[in-house]
Amino acid sequence: MQGTDVIRRRPLLACATVLLLAGCELLPESPFAAPTGRITSQLAASGDCRAEIPDFDDETCLLPDWSAFGLASQRGDRAWRDAMLARLEGRASERRLARAVALAWGSERQWDQASELYKADLAAAPAELQPLLRYWLNELEGRRGMASRLEGVRGELVSAERRRAALEEENAALAEKLEALTAIEQSINLRHQNN
Repeated sequence: MQGTDVIRRRPLLACATVLLLAGCELLPESPFAAPTGRITSQLAASGDCRAEIPDFDDETCLLPDWSAFGLASQRGDRAWRDAMLARLEGRASERRLARAVALAWGSERQWDQASELYKADLAAAPAELQPLLRYWLNELEGRRGMASRLEGVRGELVSAERRRAALEEENAALAEKLEALTAIEQSINLRHQNN
C-alpha cells in the first residue's frame, strides 16, 4: 500500500521540485504587477516616461513615473526632499500623494504626515496605481510600527537604568549603614571584653 502511495506522489514531487528550481519564472503574472513585455520595453526605449514629478495624466507612464519618483524619494537626501516638497505644494490628489511619497522617506516626524496624505488621497488615484501606493503605505506603516516599538523599548531601558541607579544608591546607603552598625557592634564588644 505504501509503495503505491510513493509511486502516485512521484509526479507531484517532480513538479514541485521543478517549480522550486525554476523560481518565479513559471508562476503566472500577478494582476497587480507592473506592465511587462513589449509595452514596458517600448516605454523604456523611447524614454517617454521620465516625468520628474509624477501625475495621473498619462496612463502608459503612470507606473514607471510613480515608481521612478518613489525610488528618487528613497535615494534623495534632505536637500532634495525639501526642494521637492516645495514644488509639490497644492491640493490636487496627485500632488498630495507625491508629497506622501517624498515625506515617507523623510524623518520620523514626517512619516505621520505621509501616512495621513496616503490615507486621505489613495482612493483618488487611478485604479492601476492604487496597489503600488497601498504597498508603499503598508511599508510606511510597518516602519512607523517598528519605530514606535523601538521608542517603547528605549523608554523601558531608560526606566530600567533609572531603577538600577536608584538601587545602586540604596545599596550604597545600606552599605554605609551596615558599616556604621558593624563599627558600633565592635565598639560594644570591646567594652564588654574590657569589663
